[in-house]
Amino acid sequence: MRLLRRAPLLLIAALPLAAAAHTGADAGLHHGLAAGFLHPLAGPDHLAAMVAVGLWSALTARRAWPDLLWAPLGFALMLLAGALLGLAGVQLPAVEPMIAASLLVLGLLVFTQRRLPALAAAALVGVFAVFHGVAHGQELAGESGAALTLAGMLAATVLLHGAGIAIGWALRHGHRWMPRLAGTAVAIFGIALLGGLA
Repeated sequence: MRLLRRAPLLLIAALPLAAAAHTGADAGLHHGLAAGFLHPLAGPDHLAAMVAVGLWSALTARRAWPDLLWAPLGFALMLLAGALLGLAGVQLPAVEPMIAASLLVLGLLVFTQRRLPALAAAALVGVFAVFHGVAHGQELAGESGAALTLAGMLAATVLLHGAGIAIGWALRHGHRWMPRLAGTAVAIFGIALLGGLA
């Protein structure tokens, strides 16, 4: 029972390690379902953003259904739209700065547990997701098997959102400082990325 109570803490503690572990797990796998699935898991910026979306969604949901799904669905759908734009060769300005800014904003949302109306939450994360998607799509442009690779990326996105939701739901009661710690870590990561781009 004590282990179950400490599980959220262990999961939160593991997030920075997972985010920092850009080991190139997808190196050598250039296309296909497996490569697409591994890609977001190996990219710390994408991993942190996707988990943070689920975490924020769970922490601020008034009820489990459908509140938990608005932000994750908005992110996943707009990630797909952005990836298709990237595959088509569309260039958006400031892709990397917007990805970094998404981490800062999502970290602050997790930290403050700021509740937004459902459509506003979906739209906010959706704007950032477009830039994450364009980055993925540009990496896939010209690759054979891009559709399967993109399907793998979307599957990993859903999984990461689900992980964030599970952690956030476990932290809703009696864990005041852990979400703040997680939000701070994600926001600091975003600031560091923005600083590296300056």
